[in-house]
Amino acid sequence: MQRKIVFLINPVSGSGKKDGIEKLIQQKAKAKSIDFEILQTNAAGDYEYLKYKIAKDGITDVVMVGGDGTVNRVVSSLYDTDVNFGIIPMGSGNGLAFGASIPKNPAKALDVIFKGNVGFVDAFTINDHFSCMLSGLGFDAQVAHDFANKASRGLLTYTQQSLVQYFKAHPYQFQIVNDNFSFYTDAFFISIANSNQFGNHFTIAPKADLDDGLLDIVIVQKMHKAKLPFAILQQIRGNNDLQQFVEDMCQKNILYFQASSLTIRNLKLAPFHIDGEPAETKEEFKINLIRRCFKLYMPLPKQETKEKSKSELVEN
Repeated sequence: MQRKIVFLINPVSGSGKKDGIEKLIQQKAKAKSIDFEILQTNAAGDYEYLKYKIAKDGITDVVMVGGDGTVNRVVSSLYDTDVNFGIIPMGSGNGLAFGASIPKNPAKALDVIFKGNVGFVDAFTINDHFSCMLSGLGFDAQVAHDFANKASRGLLTYTQQSLVQYFKAHPYQFQIVNDNFSFYTDAFFISIANSNQFGNHFTIAPKADLDDGLLDIVIVQKMHKAKLPFAILQQIRGNNDLQQFVEDMCQKNILYFQASSLTIRNLKLAPFHIDGEPAETKEEFKINLIRRCFKLYMPLPKQETKEKSKSELVEN
């Protein structure tokens, strides 16, 4: 099938200029005789018109030139269409792109897209709001809110806001409800992660995998103050993992577990973010995984690359 690519460029993401990106796309796509079109993203995140274009023009790929906010808005609008997605990371954090090992260098990121290796990516909903990378409550959400109000973007601004909030940080009270147990905790922040990092290669959930059918929950507790009024259902008796989790709650400052669904009761209305973008907080958040939600161009894993090279040698 002849590939037809729509490149969506966010003109305000990150801190870099986008003129060079457009020229690079034009040069590389024309050199490979790939049919393409360059459009700008819109602030409202309304891409209904693209659904019609995808069906009418036979668009095969949608490539997002921007950060995690751009990726969230585009994918949430179009994941139910039959397109493959690509990312040229140009945001302040680029958590999903880096979690998928997509290079930050635009030319190398384009090479990944043109090579055509796609992998499935899970996503999740929080009260029916779409998230494909990492969302959370508390300290990091407050940073996202402050960052959104700054005139300048980029890593330096984000780092400055993180430092300011670090000295102001205070814990919030939450109730965590899972299928098997519930508990209360005073925590500085809670992260719900599908990708393994916040962005900028800062890993928050080292076990996270984009296609493992699980979300990674990271709770940074108030030091030595976790409370444990939780109810254990009958099937949990004798569960060593849960016993270890209970011990961790008493002894550790950071709790880390995996789940495909979860309810978080936000008892003190901690601030909230979705994929790094500030969002309205709520008293309760219901979180559910969307298994293999969309297809993303990403580099072949190293082992697969070696095996592919061997098979090509055998064939030749």
